Amino acid sequence: MSTPRIADELTADEPTAYEPTADDLTADEPTVGGKTAADTRQAAAAAIDAEGTDEAEWQEARLPDSLPRLALPAGPVVVVAAHPDDEVLGFGGTIAALVHAGVEVHTVCLSDGEASHGPGTPSTRARLAARRRGELSAALRELGELPDPVYAGLPDTALGEPVHENEARAVIGGLLDAVGAALCVAPWEGDLHSDHEAAGRAARRAGRDTSTPVWSYPVWMWHWARPHDRRVPWHRAAVLPLPEPVIDRKRAALARFTSQLEPRGAGVAPVLPAAEIAHHTRTFETVMR
Repeated sequence: MSTPRIADELTADEPTAYEPTADDLTADEPTVGGKTAADTRQAAAAAIDAEGTDEAEWQEARLPDSLPRLALPAGPVVVVAAHPDDEVLGFGGTIAALVHAGVEVHTVCLSDGEASHGPGTPSTRARLAARRRGELSAALRELGELPDPVYAGLPDTALGEPVHENEARAVIGGLLDAVGAALCVAPWEGDLHSDHEAAGRAARRAGRDTSTPVWSYPVWMWHWARPHDRRVPWHRAAVLPLPEPVIDRKRAALARFTSQLEPRGAGVAPVLPAAEIAHHTRTFETVMR
């Protein structure tokens, strides 16, 4: 497949090493390079199904050298996912580090990811949902001794519908209250995947409801964005370094998601090809605060 470099015109003169620029502080501008925010958003969303930014480009940007570094947060911590695997992709290394440090971690998965392979019969989708729940349970065991996830059972690809987003807010808020959470971590609401964004918005609202701070982790951003991309709020970004044993645990956890790592059919690529996994097996994880 060809590679749509949707941010090329915005970044052609940027330095290789990451240094926050004035552009990074204007990610909410209504226009970028003469395009409306809706135009650039649509282009990025379309690129999710295309070949994305190579991990080598992100490595050259040297984000850990320039972004603030965070210490492990105090607990209890609640980690939200839109689908089984989001929490491991975006925050799994830190989950493992937290468990190792004795911090209480809870997870909530809003959908069962039953639509990841496209249209199917109700029974086919139900089997995939059950398979993905089993994969998540196995993956979390690789990260450490964690409680079973809270499964909201909301419909995959429809979390952004107001009724479901409000349900997600209530489920997240209920768990934050129940465990006395000190922090909530959820998908980034700018990730350009409708379910991820809805999960992020629901978590932000639940955080306000319960006076709980919220961090956000990107998933698809590493695919459609590039270093210095003006659609990314770099001024809010920070990194959490991961020691090698934790990275090994995360790799083992990711390997459990076989439904996402294997081809979806004859000639149909996996949801998570090796190029995507490379974005999520770095020596650090990134959050927006």
